[in-house]
Amino acid sequence: MTVETTLVRVDADLRAGRIPVARKRLRGLVASYPAALTVRRRLAEVYRLYGEPAEAGRWAYLDADRDPGETAAFEARHPDPLDRMTAVAWRGPEESAPTDTTRARLAGLRAAASAQAGRPIHWHHMPDRAEHAEHTDQDGSTGTLFCAGLALAGPALLGFAALGVVTFVRWWL
Repeated sequence: MTVETTLVRVDADLRAGRIPVARKRLRGLVASYPAALTVRRRLAEVYRLYGEPAEAGRWAYLDADRDPGETAAFEARHPDPLDRMTAVAWRGPEESAPTDTTRARLAGLRAAASAQAGRPIHWHHMPDRAEHAEHTDQDGSTGTLFCAGLALAGPALLGFAALGVVTFVRWWL
């Protein structure tokens, strides 16, 4: 199905009040055509209908006429530049972007992510979350949090297991 055909269906969905269906169609289009700024704009409009400025800012992030409040909401939700790169869902080098504004925004975001990571980050090979965490979570707080949760929940889980064994034995006999 072409972009134009899908956008016609999106219009029909919106007229019929099927906003979640329209959103799903647009998300699929952005995944298939990440450089289609019209599709990103339309997806931002749908998120405005939901009253979600951070998501509207996410999908309008590359647009020349983006709303500063929505952009701020998006950046507040994704303060880490690498997370913003992932959320923007761009594929390919920024040189392939259709406008100067989009190319500049993509290059700026990539530069910020590279500066924070202390190494070059590229659109064609972005680290996955585990690799990113390996480079950014040096204090071990994630492991500490897991151990603390296990220490708190462990005795309760053992108690429930013992209760289950006792119940089974009584039932069996």
